[in-house]
Amino acid sequence: MRPWVRRLLIGIAIAVVLAANIALGLRAWIAISDRQTTVAQEQLDPFYAAPDPLPGPPGTLIRSEPLGVDVPGATALRILYVTERPDGTPAVSGGMVFIPDTPAPAEGRPVVAWAHPTVGMGDSCAPSRSANPLLDTDNWLDQMMQLGWVVTATDYAGLGTTGPELYLVGQAEARDVVNSVRALRDVPDARPGTSFAVWGHSQGGHSALWTGQLARELAPELTLVGTAAAAPAARLVDIMQAQWDTAVAWVIGPEVAISWPAVDPSLDPASVLTDAGKADGTAIADRCITQKALMLDVGALRVEGKQFFATDPIGQPAWQAFAQGQSPATPPAGTAVFIAQGTADEVVLPWPNAILQQQWCQSGVDLSMLWLGGVDHMKAAITAGPAAVEWIAGRFAGRPAPRTCDVPPPVAARNPTGG
Repeated sequence: MRPWVRRLLIGIAIAVVLAANIALGLRAWIAISDRQTTVAQEQLDPFYAAPDPLPGPPGTLIRSEPLGVDVPGATALRILYVTERPDGTPAVSGGMVFIPDTPAPAEGRPVVAWAHPTVGMGDSCAPSRSANPLLDTDNWLDQMMQLGWVVTATDYAGLGTTGPELYLVGQAEARDVVNSVRALRDVPDARPGTSFAVWGHSQGGHSALWTGQLARELAPELTLVGTAAAAPAARLVDIMQAQWDTAVAWVIGPEVAISWPAVDPSLDPASVLTDAGKADGTAIADRCITQKALMLDVGALRVEGKQFFATDPIGQPAWQAFAQGQSPATPPAGTAVFIAQGTADEVVLPWPNAILQQQWCQSGVDLSMLWLGGVDHMKAAITAGPAAVEWIAGRFAGRPAPRTCDVPPPVAARNPTGG
């Protein structure tokens, strides 16, 4: 054997051993982290336990306590409140409330309802139960506190409370958002007014658009002044058709496969999942998006060539109909909507929201569309945050909603693959 070949083989062997040791070390670190998380969650469990019977109708506050994070000029609370499933079944949701230290005006504080993005289905993934409850709030939460707005942030029923979370089920998400606003009435020192705006990212953008659609029906005593969303998962049929065979499907798909059949039992996950999807989907769904273990697990599955879906679910009429039914409808003409979308987004792809822009503008929606050049999915809300705050401030002030429909999207409003 030539010397250079021997050296190459030795180098490869060393690299393999090092990679194996790194993987083992990372797995050991993850195991320790998981044990620490389990202990922390067990300490929180009593707060999230629902009383029997529940103390009142949807929007009733069950309990609150300090959240244990520092928000300058504000008090941060963890809350538990009553909400309901789309079929009227009572449920409970955790959440967070951020109250400015400044005095409330006589008419009450303007309210912003924040709807968070996909985080995972495990208890520790719920924002109010997580190690980083302020994730995704950079660049806008502090501004809202300075403006004197009170912010409520639902976890969604079934996430951190008795489940399942009804992921990307708009009728459930809207109820959880609206009832988090109602719960402010009982939160000490919150002093909310009756006007609110909703602001969400990704899954939370889906929640926000659905709240815009259903708020008046669900809570006629409240006035929704505007709907703001960053990278909203709106056109679900397009998104699923484009992403079903990608790595994104391993992150989003398990939650869909759990939550959608819980609403519509005619949807059979076994008919659309691979053997790997059936075996590993639930464990993946329980991993938090921020956990290194999730990326390690998904990476290993992808290296092995394993996909979550065996076939495009949209190819089955029942799944397509459900996805279409969970895509928010075009709002009435004159509705005030703000949407921010990154052009480098590889999760909620930009072209479906370019189609949305064209269709909603043609229908007379007062749409303010902010395209974020080179911004990816994870940074959409924190990048667009200051613009969203400015837009919401205009709605609270009663100014006419700006409309950017004369500016075309910077990406083609069609599927670039032709699919």
